[in-house]
Amino acid sequence: MKKNVIAIMGPTAVGKTKLSIELAKRFNGEIISGDSMQVYKGLDIGTAKVKRSEMLGIAHHMLDIREPEEEFSVADFKENVQKYINDITSRDKLPIIVGGSGLYIQAALYNYNFSEIKRDDAITKKMEKTIVSEGIMPLYNRLVEIDPVQAEKIHPNNHRRVIRALEIYESTGMTMTAYQESQTMESPYEPILLGLDMERELLYRRINERVDLMVNEGLLDEVRGLYEKGYENCQSMKAIGYKEFIPYFKEEQSLEETIDLLKRNSRRYAKRQLTWFRNKMDITWYNMSPALIDEKFAIILDELAGILK
Repeated sequence: MKKNVIAIMGPTAVGKTKLSIELAKRFNGEIISGDSMQVYKGLDIGTAKVKRSEMLGIAHHMLDIREPEEEFSVADFKENVQKYINDITSRDKLPIIVGGSGLYIQAALYNYNFSEIKRDDAITKKMEKTIVSEGIMPLYNRLVEIDPVQAEKIHPNNHRRVIRALEIYESTGMTMTAYQESQTMESPYEPILLGLDMERELLYRRINERVDLMVNEGLLDEVRGLYEKGYENCQSMKAIGYKEFIPYFKEEQSLEETIDLLKRNSRRYAKRQLTWFRNKMDITWYNMSPALIDEKFAIILDELAGILK
């Protein structure tokens, strides 16, 4: 019999963390972070990583498992999450994935096979030579041309991922985006997908307030510390909440402009998250309101009690 796995998804600042704690307390669960950037040590405030005081004794996994200079792929995420799911269920507890990294969560729940397309060393070496002689931009511009969706997700400095995306296309004629979309949606688990949403104006106001709170809690010093350690071009520093500060440190924009940019990017990311979730996964959605959050949580808990009995 397939094991139940709950996944709580939705945009930033909508209340996923609080709900996950309530579910874990009610159903003897443990929480797995579904955020691709919370795996990094030292990226705490900007990723809205759950605080120790907020955990209320509930075990949390997939936090602080990588150094800031290390890369971390969707395949790495899938492998780690499935390991934790198996461990948690082996102890008769309920795995609860919570986060906003949709593709990562989908890959883990539906067992995407990232090793099917083997590496082609000849193509890889040819592209590596191009980078040495001409830089990364000719390859990155080609990726933008053939697979703009994937190019949006990959920073030009991440040479390995640029090469891999092009390598898949050159060896199969299929873009990485098309390959990911072709994956079967059969899951080795019994996933229960919950989505939290919020009236748009209210959500955007909460996002702006969250950014102000992060700044007050020391986000600037957190990012500066990573920047001064030389992590500027690492995958971890491409996250929203971190990349916006680089021009400020280089005296190319003011702090006020940086914070405004962070708020704008966070709002746009929330919009992209919602679009992705609604188009890609069969999620049961709940519209949240801060004034009625306890009532909403009670409804969700009661509905799950009927499913998990």
